Amino acid sequence: MQVDYVTSPECYRHWRLSFDGAIATLTMDVQEDAGIQPGYKLKLNSYDLGVDIELHDALQRIRFEHPEVRTVVIASAKPRVFCSGANIYMLGLASHAWKVNFCKFTNETRNGIEDSSRHSGLKFVAACNGSTAGGGYELALACDEIILVDDRSSSVSLPELPLLGVLPGTGGLTRLIDKRKVRRDHADVFCTVSDGLQGQRAKDWRLVDAIAKPQQFGDFVKKRAEELAQHSDRPSGAAGVALTPLRRTVDEDGYRYEYVDVRIDREASTATITVRAPESLRETTLEEIVAAGANWWPLQMCRELDDAILSLRTNELEIGLWILKTSGSAENVMATDRQIAEHQGHWFVREVLGMMRRTLARLDVSSRSLYAVVEPGSCFAGTLLELALAADRVYMLDPQEGEAPALMLSELNFGALPTAGRVSRIAARFYGECDALRSRIGEALGPREALELGLVTFAPDDLDWADELRQAIEARAALSPDALTGLESNLRFALPETMETRIFGRLSAWQNWIFNRPNAVGPSGALKVYGTGARPRFDKERV
Repeated sequence: MQVDYVTSPECYRHWRLSFDGAIATLTMDVQEDAGIQPGYKLKLNSYDLGVDIELHDALQRIRFEHPEVRTVVIASAKPRVFCSGANIYMLGLASHAWKVNFCKFTNETRNGIEDSSRHSGLKFVAACNGSTAGGGYELALACDEIILVDDRSSSVSLPELPLLGVLPGTGGLTRLIDKRKVRRDHADVFCTVSDGLQGQRAKDWRLVDAIAKPQQFGDFVKKRAEELAQHSDRPSGAAGVALTPLRRTVDEDGYRYEYVDVRIDREASTATITVRAPESLRETTLEEIVAAGANWWPLQMCRELDDAILSLRTNELEIGLWILKTSGSAENVMATDRQIAEHQGHWFVREVLGMMRRTLARLDVSSRSLYAVVEPGSCFAGTLLELALAADRVYMLDPQEGEAPALMLSELNFGALPTAGRVSRIAARFYGECDALRSRIGEALGPREALELGLVTFAPDDLDWADELRQAIEARAALSPDALTGLESNLRFALPETMETRIFGRLSAWQNWIFNRPNAVGPSGALKVYGTGARPRFDKERV
């Protein structure tokens, strides 16, 4: 099936969004019969990819359309249930690829919550009014604070290990120890008890921040949300920017947008992603930038690129090599970068910068090989240079005659758009030794200079260009995709490690392996027999 990541509030089936001044409430009310695929019911606020697509969209609406919001309360409309996590029957029916892409998108959405808390002045409160299990607890863990109702039955839990035979919490386990600093022995007990922990013990073990009796729960959550809002610098009187629908055409050969074009070659197992610079710099003042809204080039381009990345990851599983190209005016990109740097304290520009940061981070963790190709007419400048810096290799043509392509650095390449490792791609590429490159900001760096500075991998002349590029593409496509995924995941994230890199590294290495093992997905595996009354049969060898 083809998955569409584009939605809007009027199409939501699982979430309700309401606003009260500086407080937004995002209420989960999952409709049992509205799964993204047939064959299972989404009971007890369990979720699938369709539920997460709506959550991602709702967060985007809050960021851009409601700048007055300073605190987001994530709540449940179901009595005595906050969220029971990823739907187990969906996981049991899903292919391995579907499970992994689902887990990755879910974690990216959680990371986006934390990114907004860290950079945008948005704080998040999980109002856990009942059972909070598995992925439901992971959603709560992504919030700044977790408030659990103390009614002698409601608990938080990561029950995957005892119930399903899989890793407890694809990101939750990491957040327990990295973010909440839960003691290792307490975490060991917590993750092996299917019922989880309630009340005061959950608070004492740092699994939640506060507990409240049912009669005081609503008032307690509201008071805490208001207190958090007082520390935010998001504007109270600004008008929001509407996220208008993307203009997109889909055909057998790929995806077409205004600034992003995706051409798929299924025989070669490649997708060529070309990102265009703005044709002109229409916005020269902050007022004009805000008035442009969703049509301002950095935001529109990143929304298009984000949709293209998600669509390729989910719908084109056999396209293993993405070839990154650019076109257009480097000066227009550099001028836009200067605008972003100058006005990044303004709420809208700050949110656009956040969108750029999250989109590029999504590219980093995609399980695809990435080659950047720099040719005459290319525009790998500033923001768009990040595409090349994200690539596994960069090929740049050094023509014997005619105009040579050039790369260009801007201030945004030096920290404004960090990887999941929270360092710039320049710093990651050179292991922090990149200060000398700052003096080259704004210079047009030709093939030989770019090669000498280490910004490209190869710079063949036009006699060798076509053959060398063809051979590199064909050789990559012939390699094992499993081995390549492991290779790329290791090489893309140099030190320092962060919670985000550990989540995605462990998701790739551990969850991929565990989800393939008979103990989880074999005929008698825990995930396959869950709910049937049969007991799982485990191969006891540990190898």
